[in-house]
Amino acid sequence: MAQVVVGVMGAGDLATHEDTELAYQLGKSIAENGWILLTGGRKAGVMEAASQGAKASGGIVIGILPGNNKLEMSDAVDIAIVTDLGNGRNNINVLSCDLVIACGMGLGTASEVALALKNNRPVILLHQQEVTYQFFSHLASEQVFSAANVEQAIALSQEILLPYINAVSSSQDN
Repeated sequence: MAQVVVGVMGAGDLATHEDTELAYQLGKSIAENGWILLTGGRKAGVMEAASQGAKASGGIVIGILPGNNKLEMSDAVDIAIVTDLGNGRNNINVLSCDLVIACGMGLGTASEVALALKNNRPVILLHQQEVTYQFFSHLASEQVFSAANVEQAIALSQEILLPYINAVSSSQDN
C-alpha cells in the first residue's frame, strides 16, 4: 500500500529558534498521523528539528541529501537518498511528497515551494508572513494554504490528503 509522504521544507543553517521549534512539533505530528516525513536530510535547522520530532514519535524519516555522501546527514534519517545534486535536489524533495509544508522561508525554501506549485503539489505555508502567502497564492491560489500553527497545518494536511487516502484505500479494497 502506498503511504502518505509529507515534506517539510525550511531553512538549514539560517533557521530561527522559532522555525526549529515549529518543525520539531510538526515532525512529531506527522509521525503521529502515520505519515512518512521527507526532509532535506541534513543535520541542520528545520530538517534536523522535523526529523528529530518524527523520530521522537516513532515515525519514518526520508532524507534527500545534497552531497555525494552521508556526512552531514541527521541521525534521525532512516532512509537516505544521496543525490550529489546540491540545490538540484529540491525538485526530488517536492516530487517525492504528496504534500509540502514550508516552515520558515529562505531562498532554498522558496524554490521548493515554487517547484511544488509548478508540479501541482499542495503547499501549506506554516507561520509565514502575509506577503509570502499573497505572493505564492497569486501564482497558484488553488494549491497554497496558510496555517498559523502546527495544529492548523495538520488539520489542513488531513483535509487536503483525504481524497488521496480514500483513493488508496478503495484501490486496496478491489
